[in-house]
Amino acid sequence: MNQELVKKLIDEAVEENPSLFLVDWSISVDNAIEVLVDGDEGLSIEEIVRISRHVEHNLDREEDDFSLNVSSAGVGNPLVLPRQFKKNIGRTLKITRSDGGKDMEGELVAADEEGIELKWTTREPKPVGKGKHTVEKTEKIKYTDIKKAIVKISF
Repeated sequence: MNQELVKKLIDEAVEENPSLFLVDWSISVDNAIEVLVDGDEGLSIEEIVRISRHVEHNLDREEDDFSLNVSSAGVGNPLVLPRQFKKNIGRTLKITRSDGGKDMEGELVAADEEGIELKWTTREPKPVGKGKHTVEKTEKIKYTDIKKAIVKISF
């Protein structure tokens, strides 16, 4: 299977809609093509079908037998691109850190090309006297320090 051709076809299909972006793609040894796409305003089934058809109709099954799966980045998929983080500002993220820092959970309040900013509340001992009080904390985390980031869904 010609990987360069497959990538070119995927890119052409995704670029037809500027609000879409490619998250990941792969071709397995048995020619199973997996394409993971996301969109700034979500991803409709019509867009998935359009991308799938564009790729499938421009590949020759006589040359290579293949399977094709085009899907959206689902709730369980980790966020990997800055554009995905920006899209999820205001949502709660669960972050597993790669820099040895403590794993954390908080509201994504900002995202840029360098990293993200999380906000959360915690109970801490009062500076004076007994007991605890609630404090709001924020922390900036570079993308390079994030091992895994998942949007936490709450009902």
